[in-house]
Amino acid sequence: MSVLREVIDAVDPALAGHAVAHPGKPRFDELVEDAGRLFVLEAIFEGYLLHYGVSRAFGRMDDDLRLLAGDVLYALGLSRLAEAGDLEAIGELADLISLSARAHAEGRDELVEELWLASARALSAEGGSGAREAARDRLPSAS
Repeated sequence: MSVLREVIDAVDPALAGHAVAHPGKPRFDELVEDAGRLFVLEAIFEGYLLHYGVSRAFGRMDDDLRLLAGDVLYALGLSRLAEAGDLEAIGELADLISLSARAHAEGRDELVEELWLASARALSAEGGSGAREAARDRLPSAS
């Protein structure tokens, strides 16, 4: 089963009715090996897409429902990490969510891809410096 199908299956039944039949390809499956962290990253990325882009897994939503659904997916991912006690990943993804929102608010959309890749690497077995460091020089308040 695809990790996006797992994300769809994990959401509240009220949102499941908006799931697409064939969700797109997972974004981070080649970077993040740990299945738990991959689920979380894909759920949070789907929340991000509902806020700022085109969802791979959900459709037929008005703007208000898209925002609420995005928040639900952010919460789903972060709560899974909290249950696992993965404080390092919680911090990384909380930074990613806030820095991505800030980049969009400041019209720095080009920075967002770099933030997501930095976080994916930070959550991978190889590790990495993460979103906060990727944004430090380009979003001064990220320090």
